[in-house]
Amino acid sequence: MSLLYVIGGGLLLVAAGDALVRGAIALALRLGLSVALVGLTVVALGTSAPELIVSVQAALQGAPDIALGNVVGSNVANVLVVLGAPALLAPIATRGGGGEMRSYLAMLAASVLLLAIAWTGGIGRVAASVMLAAFAWFLWDSYRRSGSDAPPGDGIDTASGAMATPRLAALMAFGVVGLPVGAHYFVAGAREMALSLGMSEAAIGLTLVALGTSLPELAASMAAAWRGRMDVALGNVIGSNVLNILLILGVTALILPVPVSAGFARLDIPVMLAVALLLLPYMLGGRPIGRGTGVAMIALYGAYVALAVTGPASP
Repeated sequence: MSLLYVIGGGLLLVAAGDALVRGAIALALRLGLSVALVGLTVVALGTSAPELIVSVQAALQGAPDIALGNVVGSNVANVLVVLGAPALLAPIATRGGGGEMRSYLAMLAASVLLLAIAWTGGIGRVAASVMLAAFAWFLWDSYRRSGSDAPPGDGIDTASGAMATPRLAALMAFGVVGLPVGAHYFVAGAREMALSLGMSEAAIGLTLVALGTSLPELAASMAAAWRGRMDVALGNVIGSNVLNILLILGVTALILPVPVSAGFARLDIPVMLAVALLLLPYMLGGRPIGRGTGVAMIALYGAYVALAVTGPASP
């Protein structure tokens, strides 16, 4: 039954997240918002809605390791899988400077900030406020630069603004209702699986829950690859990783402070930072992420999952 909860809840999360994104884009465009602003806010928030709902739900259900593991594991999966899988289809170009490098450095800074906070033993409301303030700055800075050095609107269907009102309302309603329902069953099933398999909640959060909530980002990147828009994949990952740390953990800890077990501070968060640093040579040199690198990334993720599942528990 726990496996059915995970599968059913995960499918509902993906479907509801997609519905919310499509409905929100249509609403934003109908209200006259710029495509650039829609991309920086509505799309980014919509594709990360599963992580947000799952982390808050896990914290409220007394499973902080799942809440934190969801974010840390999602960021690892975003780099190694969400970038690695599209790279198998075609090289992912990097511009090696400008706004893309600035956003990448923001991702590294957010990762370092999380590590520093983790060493204090928990994410309290003061730390959460700092994280949310940093996210507000990142959002403002990204929007300020969107008209100059970022290709606004990549991957956004501007025809969505003509969507019929009943369909728009149905999509938004399904997204708003489906996300918390899917998250409830997804987290409940994951916790039951952890207990029945003898795995820690941290391991479940870092692997199964994290990969499940990263499916919207993976779907978006693979769709971009099929359309030949590989430039969308990198921005999708960088933006999602910044949002996961600063917004999702910030909101979660503001509602209910999140304790950080020693294993996260010693191993899991440093691994997340190390994975982010793997992109540094490509960003500095403007080198494309090719198929060979994609294969290596997928292999590294397999090793990471094996370590998380069979390694020492995170308490």
